[in-house]
Amino acid sequence: MKQRTTYCGLITQEYVGKSITLFGWVHRRRDHGGLIFIDLRDREGIMQVVFSPDFGPTAHELAHGLRSEYVIAVTGLVVERGANLTNPEMRTGAFELQVHELEILNKSVALPFMMEEAHDVDEEMRLTYRYLDLRRNEMYRIFKLRSDITFFMREFFRNEGFLEIETPILTKNTPEGAREFLVPSRIHERSFYALPQSPQMYKQLLMASGMDRYVQIARCFRDEDLRADRQPEFTQIDVEMSYVCEEDVMQTIEKLLHSVFKKAMNLDIPEKFERITFDDAFAWYGSDKPDLRYDLKIKDISSLFATTELKFLQTVLAQGGKIGALHVHQKQFGRSELDSWVNKAVNMGAKGLLWVRFSEQGQAESPVAKFLPADFLTQVQKIIPTVKAGDTLFLIAGKYTEAWTLLGRLRCAVAAELNLINHDEYRFCWVTDFPLFEYDEEEKRWNAVHHPFTSPKEGFEGKPFGEIKARAYDVVLNGYELGGGSIRIHDIEFQKKMFGILGLDEAKMQEKFGALLTALEMGCPPHGGLALGLDRIIMLLTKSKSIRDVIAFPKTQKGIDAMMKAPGIVDEKDLAMYGLKYLPGKEDKKS
Repeated sequence: MKQRTTYCGLITQEYVGKSITLFGWVHRRRDHGGLIFIDLRDREGIMQVVFSPDFGPTAHELAHGLRSEYVIAVTGLVVERGANLTNPEMRTGAFELQVHELEILNKSVALPFMMEEAHDVDEEMRLTYRYLDLRRNEMYRIFKLRSDITFFMREFFRNEGFLEIETPILTKNTPEGAREFLVPSRIHERSFYALPQSPQMYKQLLMASGMDRYVQIARCFRDEDLRADRQPEFTQIDVEMSYVCEEDVMQTIEKLLHSVFKKAMNLDIPEKFERITFDDAFAWYGSDKPDLRYDLKIKDISSLFATTELKFLQTVLAQGGKIGALHVHQKQFGRSELDSWVNKAVNMGAKGLLWVRFSEQGQAESPVAKFLPADFLTQVQKIIPTVKAGDTLFLIAGKYTEAWTLLGRLRCAVAAELNLINHDEYRFCWVTDFPLFEYDEEEKRWNAVHHPFTSPKEGFEGKPFGEIKARAYDVVLNGYELGGGSIRIHDIEFQKKMFGILGLDEAKMQEKFGALLTALEMGCPPHGGLALGLDRIIMLLTKSKSIRDVIAFPKTQKGIDAMMKAPGIVDEKDLAMYGLKYLPGKEDKKS
């Protein structure tokens, strides 16, 4: 087999008049009798190659048998096409290869789908034949970008004095939040490893080890319900630093992202991102990961209904709830459109949606108009000065957290429906000052919002648990959390106190976190860090629909590897080696 000269998609004027060798797949074949045209495809693009009995009789004869996705090698002369034959849609459209020699390296059976039709193919089918899906040039561009960004990140961290250090994949089961995948040990009966949710404790132990600045492109595993931007295994850029405060970490990440976006995409993003507290983010946007590409801030208009005769609103306010509103001035809705928004809100989980539309004369039109004062527009303008005749308010009432979460979802849906989003814009922000604890109504206990190693902000002493703020921060882009981190607890007594609040006694602390607690006793420096979701960054930069598009071999939304048929059944004799056996399944119990 000859040596490849270059890639199909890289043919330029410099190759004209030269004999070269190309390899690739038969993308398209056109037989014109005397001439046979093949679009030859490799990862860099397509090159038209021509077979003729005039300049390659043996190759021409062999070319009659070529079919789609055959793998071939061709050697021939690069020539320019005639001016009227140039294809401006192709990077190599001004050239063609007159083939002298052809070698068929591998044949192909009929494919389950053609490359150019892949966009219309069911995703599970594409994932079943992922190696075919990945042959597409658009997929190559995604993974080329992913490779470039990974390289640029490594380059950045090396220049900033970070050490790249690998941490174990087989580790210990710890109660840090999400469910873990467990791996049985054959040697140690009734014992299990856990796959890491993140290298959290290891990176803190590296700070106790004096590594000072650590980074890892880390594989992480979480046994969670899946969605468009979540997978059971994913990759994060894991960062930890000693002797730092929040600003040190945030500035490092800002510098990283500014550098990477410039090098990889030639995008000039701000060198410093906007800072928003958690309380403000939720009050304005109904989310802790706000999309700032459009306004539509939520407004608290509870005071306008303090003396309302509407009983359901009276009940909400009497129970300590609130009434929030979205002000939409970009469109004058018809009645049928407003009714459809009520249905959309209900599908999002709301019990209902109240709308108020102001006529051109400023009169309030609404299913509850008779309960609204004649000067309602004037009263609304005291809270939302930008409201004017022709505008619409969408109102949701209820417990603050529930109502504002629904308003946040509605905000996103309205922005998408009215085309308010600039999809070429990248709006970053930091969300800071998260709650340290959240109360679990079912379990009747407090949980850590981030994880149990997060430091509280100063002045927490004496405050109710629900009012204590964390030294935690998330970096957000266009409504997606890119990553989150915190300043850690480095004092053993306070760490034990934190574990105690979360329901762990001394024995459980030592069992689950003994190594960390011992390290904290032996001169552990103050430290903090952050983890960025690499898959999510690539998804946003490539405008992909989900992170499955940017992971080479992802799981389906049900957590199944459609190509390898995993997870699968293990023979009982193999389970026995691990001291395990199957319990009766649902079908067994029925029978």
